[in-house]
Amino acid sequence: MTEPCDLSATEARRLIGRKALSPVELLDSCLERIGEVNHAVNAMVAMDEDRARATAKEAEDAVMRGEELPPLHGLPVAIKDLQETAGLRTTWGSPIYRDHIPAKDGAMVANLRKAGGIVLGKTNVPEFGAGANTRNVVYGASGNPFDPTRSCAGSSGGSAVALACDMVPLATGSDTGGSLRNPAAFCGIVGYRPSAGLVPYERRPHGWSVLSVLGPMGRDVADTSLLLAAQASDDPIDPLAYTLHDRPVRGRAGLFHPPRRIDLGSLRLAITADFGGAPTESIVREAFARRAAAIADLFGAADETHPDCSGADEAFEVLRAAQFLTTHAEKVRTRPQDVGPNVRANVEEGLRYTLEDYARAAAAQTVLYKRFQDFFARHDVIVSPAITVSPRPWTELYPKEIDGKTTRTYFHWLALAYYVTLTGHPAVALPMGLDAKGMPFGLQIVGPRGGDAFVLGVAAAIEEAFLGTEFARPVPDLAKLRAAPAITGMPGALGWD
Repeated sequence: MTEPCDLSATEARRLIGRKALSPVELLDSCLERIGEVNHAVNAMVAMDEDRARATAKEAEDAVMRGEELPPLHGLPVAIKDLQETAGLRTTWGSPIYRDHIPAKDGAMVANLRKAGGIVLGKTNVPEFGAGANTRNVVYGASGNPFDPTRSCAGSSGGSAVALACDMVPLATGSDTGGSLRNPAAFCGIVGYRPSAGLVPYERRPHGWSVLSVLGPMGRDVADTSLLLAAQASDDPIDPLAYTLHDRPVRGRAGLFHPPRRIDLGSLRLAITADFGGAPTESIVREAFARRAAAIADLFGAADETHPDCSGADEAFEVLRAAQFLTTHAEKVRTRPQDVGPNVRANVEEGLRYTLEDYARAAAAQTVLYKRFQDFFARHDVIVSPAITVSPRPWTELYPKEIDGKTTRTYFHWLALAYYVTLTGHPAVALPMGLDAKGMPFGLQIVGPRGGDAFVLGVAAAIEEAFLGTEFARPVPDLAKLRAAPAITGMPGALGWD
């Protein structure tokens, strides 16, 4: 029997608007599901149950009064624990902020509340989002919903797990080296990295850099688009947010939900397993090859090709380290005992670089951007795997080798995502069935510069084409999770490494 928490966000919102589903009933169902399975995966951490119940009752009353309802009215939303929430603990997965309770919401969270979203709680993250393995000393490890002993990736790992288990209909994320796309791929849900500035972000360490963005996560493309529509806005807190002097650009949210209808048969597709340099595991290559062959038939033309990404690894390493210096160098200097190995590694690496290294990296990023523009003059869409490996045990800090080859850095396994990050192009991770190990496979779909509505439309068309097939979104076995032991009792769950 379908429970209210199993409904898509789009369907739940439709039923709420028709007075066929109470926001209180939906919230109760979400809380019941969290109580049943969260012990096995540790996705939801700090909870705001009392305030959520009060807000749900207010939302129900507004429905019964016949008021005009905002787009997320009555929908529970989970907030990634890198995003501040007024009155609700926000730790960034760090012992330094173990007891931090913000006085006000981050701008994006405030926008979601204005749109009618009910903040139910926070989702687990790696320490300061570093490392793409959701594990920290505050809350412990989060497990993959298809096998809790395996990684859910990160840094939006808790959000992805909560969605996969139908704990909430919507969840937020953020992305630098794939932190929206990687956990989406590992957990069988949708993660969307928008163009920088589309979702204003006041905590981006370098305000004019495109590396770090906020974005939406959902169980399908329509739900993800619904959340993006509520997140997107013009706001001077973000220097990359687009506006016109004295004339803010309004109505942009309507571009994203419902997803645009796209005729795939009119488009030119580029297919790549590795962008020429990502260390893609053989099992991922095999899974991708099967899906790429099926997808190619939907497009007007399809070629195995990719933009020239030479120099991208070196550029990302330097630019990422520079962000870590800005954000975390003081912590490493003054409180090294309270900082984990991934953050320390980035700060130490950053201190070794010179201004000449940074100049070289910034120039290489510009060259890569221009190569992507030339490439998209001849192709409309790129598809690749979303992540280079099948989920591995969360006890592994990061993949030190892939198919017997040593990785460059602790984040080299995220290269499929960060090549795209460097260019600022929008990209979505779309769930497409299971790999040969029975773990979720995620497809990355990359669109042209500024093509947010377009790339979501392409993803929706691909998703629709494979509904009911082996390449449809996989669903975890909730009965097994209900019966599973608590992940926080497993050896090593509460730690850095």
